[in-house]
Amino acid sequence: MAQNAPTRAHLHTTEKVSVLRVLTYAGAIMAFLIGSGFATGQEILQYFTSYGYWGVFGTGALVLVLMTYVAMEFFVVGEAKKFDRPSRIFHYYCGKYLGTFFDFFSILFVFLSFTVMVAGAGAVFEEHHGISRYIGGVGLAVAVGISVWFGLKSLVDVIGKIGPIIVVVAIALGLLGIFRNPGGISAGNAILPTLDLTQASTNWFLAGLSYVGFCMLWLAAFLTALGKTAHSRKEAAAGGSIGAIAFSVACIIVGLGLLANVAKVGGAEIPMLVLARDVSPVLAAGISVMILTGIYTTAVPLLWTVSSRFFLDRTLRFKVLTIVLAVVGTVIGLLLPFSQMVNIVYVINGYVGILLLVLMLVKTGTRIVRRQPV
Repeated sequence: MAQNAPTRAHLHTTEKVSVLRVLTYAGAIMAFLIGSGFATGQEILQYFTSYGYWGVFGTGALVLVLMTYVAMEFFVVGEAKKFDRPSRIFHYYCGKYLGTFFDFFSILFVFLSFTVMVAGAGAVFEEHHGISRYIGGVGLAVAVGISVWFGLKSLVDVIGKIGPIIVVVAIALGLLGIFRNPGGISAGNAILPTLDLTQASTNWFLAGLSYVGFCMLWLAAFLTALGKTAHSRKEAAAGGSIGAIAFSVACIIVGLGLLANVAKVGGAEIPMLVLARDVSPVLAAGISVMILTGIYTTAVPLLWTVSSRFFLDRTLRFKVLTIVLAVVGTVIGLLLPFSQMVNIVYVINGYVGILLLVLMLVKTGTRIVRRQPV
């Protein structure tokens, strides 16, 4: 009888894939990655646009390939292993000692990334609305703390549906920046050497690796936890790949839009608002809301990831820690200007993430050569 029982592989091929669930997973990935850095345009400016054509297309292609691999891998392993703690994903790829290092390092980085979200919200309030950045930062922290209080399932339901909307709006704004000034792309590429733009690295290739590296440290525990809820390996892989591809394409389009207007947006804290204001004050007001929404959809899973590392979702200790972290993160996030926070926190941690990427590729390659299951 045991020999006739369906194997795990057979179950994967016969289980149905829910299109709605796949799109929800993809939306959650996009919403998570579209934080203050992407939504404001500051992240795209530093990692893509500042390197010109090579940055937009070279970095974009590198991010497209590696992010698709990373998202699918985290999702599939999470679905297969169903770890008791999402942070176990680091031990799976890196072994006991390096895995422990990445576990705690990623938690520190994820928390610091939450402080960047607070800084981003403050910058939007100050630069566009002329309101104290402290109000924006504190307001975001309160909204995020309340959301995390209700746990992971609620997070996925909310951010999975908001994410695609933000991506579409961001792409539309990037396209608008291109179409309104089509000759600006080549002109922008030509004047880049004369502009004093902050760059993520010394060249576009390292910038691309660093970008994937810090995104990985964000995504690892969150996608592993989401993968655990998938009904099949196909469903997990589809959600991961679609989300990563859509996000990467959005980066390229927004990067071109900023390049076409780089003389205007180069020194701005919130480049996307500069693009929007160039069209209409009403559009800028709407974009400011979109940016704040994008910051919120990233800040929520970031804070959840840190709290869930120490206590079970929705327990009293989890909720208390969430509030404490939100308060501490707000204080830190309002100390430095937003653009400096992006450059310091993301870039340094991106290089550490590159090591994790290498270890992941080795683990995946070994698994394929030996024909081992996940």
